[in-house]
Amino acid sequence: MEENPPSTPIPPSNNPSTHTRSTTWRVIVWIVVLLVFAGIFWLVVRNRSTPQSAEQSGRRTAMAGTVTVVPATAQKGSIGVYQEAIGTVTPVYTSSVTAQVTGLITAVHYREGQLIHKGAPLIDIDSRPFEAQLLQAQGTLEKDTQLLAQAKMDLERYRAAWARNAVAKQILDDQEKLVLQDEGTVKTDRGTVQYDKVQISYCHITAPFTGRVGLRLVDPGNIVQSNGTTPLVVITQQQPITVIFTVSEDALSQIEAQLRLGGKLAVDAYDRTAQTKIASGKLLSLDNQIDTTTGTLKLRAIFDNKDGALFPNLFVNARLLVRTLNDMILIPTSAIQHNGQAAFVYVLQNGTAQLRSVKPGISDAGMTAVEGVQPGDIVANSSFDKLQPNAKVALAQNPQPTSGSGSN
Repeated sequence: MEENPPSTPIPPSNNPSTHTRSTTWRVIVWIVVLLVFAGIFWLVVRNRSTPQSAEQSGRRTAMAGTVTVVPATAQKGSIGVYQEAIGTVTPVYTSSVTAQVTGLITAVHYREGQLIHKGAPLIDIDSRPFEAQLLQAQGTLEKDTQLLAQAKMDLERYRAAWARNAVAKQILDDQEKLVLQDEGTVKTDRGTVQYDKVQISYCHITAPFTGRVGLRLVDPGNIVQSNGTTPLVVITQQQPITVIFTVSEDALSQIEAQLRLGGKLAVDAYDRTAQTKIASGKLLSLDNQIDTTTGTLKLRAIFDNKDGALFPNLFVNARLLVRTLNDMILIPTSAIQHNGQAAFVYVLQNGTAQLRSVKPGISDAGMTAVEGVQPGDIVANSSFDKLQPNAKVALAQNPQPTSGSGSN
């Protein structure tokens, strides 16, 4: 039997041409992938850049044309330097009336929320027990007054008798002391009578000042206790009325300087939005010390409040006029533009906009005092997104009036 020789494994092919073809296909695939990504990236960039270019082109076109602006004229005037703070309306007088005697309430004369005048009746308490006590005290006073008169009569008799040596000196001295005792008794009785009259006056409670009463707290038939803590009625004075507000301690020197000159500093009260003025008054007084926790000082301003617009405990925005700056160059605040820390305006001259740097100062009522422009200069007050130096401008036919008058 013939045996076959053992098979020998065939080694892998090491043909150089096969390896070259594989590398070439890989390069081609990578190139195609890169081309696809490049095409996608170009489309995305084109879609994003096209609107922006159109917008810039439109802006350049608009800038190249005439820009219509609202003009505002710089003017010389006065402007106020204010201190602004949140304040609380506080009545000049607030009285919580309590009972001074114990008794039964017989009548309540006021209506809830009524404006009452000083001396008007408010509440009546049953005064009959106190009237009876007064009558007894008056009887005791009359009795002791007659005893005093009798003692004085006897004293005159003893003096006449002692002058004739008819009585001993001791009897005369005793009678003189008896008269003094009766005088003391009469004085005590008079005090009792006056005290009972005061108690009766406490039974008829009247308004201590002109003001407005609150809600009714007691009714007829209620029993009240003397020196009780529960008020019978609360009254607040509303004409005039005050506002208490705080200012920074840094402003104290300016305020005191004006007060030393004898000036009356004006204070305006605005609503919660600081847009509507409620009332005008004047500074009344300053607190005697600065609050160290906040670095502020309390001030009190007084208002006539004839229309009753300021209500007790109402929160308002107080504006204290510290001083007034005169002969200032004023332009609308909205005409001032800012580029970082620098401020500038567009001055309109010969149909073109000229950029000019300015230094803003105090602002009030939509007007700002500036340095860098002259009275009569016309500045742009609109269309700032289209303006640039030397741009051609046309003035609006019906410009909107600028806010604020620039004078106080």
